[in-house]
Amino acid sequence: MRILVTGGAGFIGSNFVRMALRELPEAEVLVLDALTYAGSVENFDGGLRDEPRFSFWYGNVTNADLVHDLVAQCEVVVHFAAESHVARSIYDNSLFFVTDVLGTQTVANAVAKCSGVRLFIHISTSEVYGTALSEPMDEQHPLNPLSPYASAKAGADRLVYSYCATYGIPAVIVRPFNNYGPYQHLEKVVPRFVCSALADEPLTVHGSGRAARDWLHVDDTCRALLEVIRRDGCERRAEPEGAREAGADAEGDAAPGAAGPAAGGAPTTASAAGPAAPACADGACPVYNLGSGRAVSVQEIAELVCNMTGRSVSLVTHIGDRPGQVNKHIADASRFTEAFGWRPQVSFEDGLERTIAWYAANEPWWRRLEWMKHVPVRTASGEIEYH
Repeated sequence: MRILVTGGAGFIGSNFVRMALRELPEAEVLVLDALTYAGSVENFDGGLRDEPRFSFWYGNVTNADLVHDLVAQCEVVVHFAAESHVARSIYDNSLFFVTDVLGTQTVANAVAKCSGVRLFIHISTSEVYGTALSEPMDEQHPLNPLSPYASAKAGADRLVYSYCATYGIPAVIVRPFNNYGPYQHLEKVVPRFVCSALADEPLTVHGSGRAARDWLHVDDTCRALLEVIRRDGCERRAEPEGAREAGADAEGDAAPGAAGPAAGGAPTTASAAGPAAPACADGACPVYNLGSGRAVSVQEIAELVCNMTGRSVSLVTHIGDRPGQVNKHIADASRFTEAFGWRPQVSFEDGLERTIAWYAANEPWWRRLEWMKHVPVRTASGEIEYH
């Protein structure tokens, strides 16, 4: 079995590649990554680059010829490639739509053309939901993205759904809630707090710090994705004659039609979530949340990091609230548990201790990223704040 992992040099992608090679001894893994600021070949340490079942391709996910050539070699495609930071999307939003939406369209087009692909896993995000209107949040929660990043991911999410309905691609959409763990860029709150504490620098908290998220250790996310692959998460439905071949024209007539539903937002009814069963049927694409079912506030995380690293909580400093802030996320992942028997195994406290230990042991890895810990954002009053 060959697995193509787009964005495989990034945080979740590199952790997934490492676990897939360890847990699937029959698998070959091809990684496609543009090595932007958030991806690095240094994430393939520990001899991974010498593994004969691993190969790396440097390139952009919007390169249709390259993507098609790689997809054509594989049975499974796991699509991580995306720009994925809320604050950066506020000051540089066009790149997010190019990578997240057009890049996803490029991959979906290739899957539509290549009949050898039996499974396409699209990695979406809980950010597509916006602030929780009900708790916990299941897959039928309305999509109300609150930032350019979240709206780009919502567009990609709905684009994949439309390709499943139109071309019958064997897609599964997974919406992980907030991930953390080793190899995560310092722009994200957990590693930013951890590395700030290790360096005896202030831990900057947006607003009151009451914003709460459902936190999932990256190992639990990777285990969930492996379960989808092991169980062939989306059995190919009976397709109209020529449906997959029609995808060959997707760069022409089909692309604008597919982009319309994605750009226009998602239905907010149960139909937006897809069926509970893990198989495509009648054009519907299964959608699954991945989360722990527990919300932890940013303030609590800052204080936990200080306590676990032996630093004073006086290092916690409050700054202005981030534009597009989501107040609370908490996942209902019961649909995925019922379909695949998965449950998270790493508690937040245990995962945070493991994450602190990793960053403490890998200081050269994160020191080179320190200058990117904070992103300049212009507030509504015209002031520049670093988030």
